[in-house]
Amino acid sequence: MTADSYKRAAAARAIDFVRSGMRLGLGTGSTAQHFVELLAERVRAGLDVIAVPTSEATRAQATRLGIALATLDDVPELDLTVDGADEIGPDLTLIKGGGGALLREKIVAAASARMIVIADESKWVDVLRRDRNGHAFVTDGGHWLLDAQLGRIADPPALARNLAAVPGVMEHGLFIGLAQTAILAGRDGVRLVERP
Repeated sequence: MTADSYKRAAAARAIDFVRSGMRLGLGTGSTAQHFVELLAERVRAGLDVIAVPTSEATRAQATRLGIALATLDDVPELDLTVDGADEIGPDLTLIKGGGGALLREKIVAAASARMIVIADESKWVDVLRRDRNGHAFVTDGGHWLLDAQLGRIADPPALARNLAAVPGVMEHGLFIGLAQTAILAGRDGVRLVERP
């Protein structure tokens, strides 16, 4: 199987957590796209949900596939958000932001009673790292996103506090205490990891 097949397998397992009547947060990125596709199949079969997308790309995909959408102004409390991650640590601390939607992703996750992160097994790491090329780009919301190369992140909560204390920094890609469940797919199948 390919990494894309594993992503789809993780997304398929996350669909099992969705019930009719739920208010959902829809994540952004290649793994979340699989979840949106599979959710749309269930919607066409009669599943009644309303969803809040975390990016313009997810909004366009969900609209094209016939999923009813809202905003957090319309639906301020969500039952479940399903999203991917760049890295997942053993305590379910995440690094996100590769897709440029981290601010909206974090707002939607914080509005949710539960967040499930879905990924292929390669995203599971013992210690979070950030190794990127340091480029900047503009997000859907018109914000500059700076991608920093930080190496090993020994204390994600401390780094999160330090980043948040920098004047002008609106948000960062460390998601701490938001994900309750990780669904990881790999050669040995699909496994669920609950936050300790």
